Amino acid sequence: MLVGERMTRNPLTTRPDTTVTEALEIMRREKVRRLPVIDRKGKLVGIVAEKDLLYASPSPATSLSVWEINTLLARLTVADVMKKQVVTVTETIFLEDAARIMADNKIGSLPVVRDDRLVGIITETDLFKVFVELFAARQKGVRLTMLIPAVKGQLAKITGQIASLGGNILALGTFLGEDPSNALCTIKVEDVDKDELVAALAPLVERIVDAKEV
Repeated sequence: MLVGERMTRNPLTTRPDTTVTEALEIMRREKVRRLPVIDRKGKLVGIVAEKDLLYASPSPATSLSVWEINTLLARLTVADVMKKQVVTVTETIFLEDAARIMADNKIGSLPVVRDDRLVGIITETDLFKVFVELFAARQKGVRLTMLIPAVKGQLAKITGQIASLGGNILALGTFLGEDPSNALCTIKVEDVDKDELVAALAPLVERIVDAKEV
């Protein structure tokens, strides 16, 4: 799956000369937490997050008067608080690579560019939605987590056994195990009894970690 398939196209943006107050109003009205910043030619020049704007605003404990606060905020613009070194991606990179870039850089979004022009944005919320789909979280079934031997053909044996029981696999994922000799496998299956499924798969795995009807 590519970033272009999951990004938000034509995202809300702001300009460098937008005031902090105006940018906050846009975020709260549109219920977004980040705004890419583009110049008058449409080129991406920065990104500003809600927390950047809030940190820039005077504290409630400030000794400034209301008039002084309003004057200060009227002068403070997005250009004063935005991040200018923006990590970006293109539409054609894999979604998991975008997730890795976010995790490595400790950021919650990536503007998506094409020829230096902003065409979308991919956020942590978009990735959470994909995560929900990957694990079929909105579908009912039996969810098993198993510790399986890290050998060729093991998943084929497991899925074959499920098929022989008449079960339909809704989701399947593998993760790092306890050591290099094994892996954790999470699988969600419908149209099969939980106890029957556990009994059939137990001989094929090192351990059934968890089994629930969800």
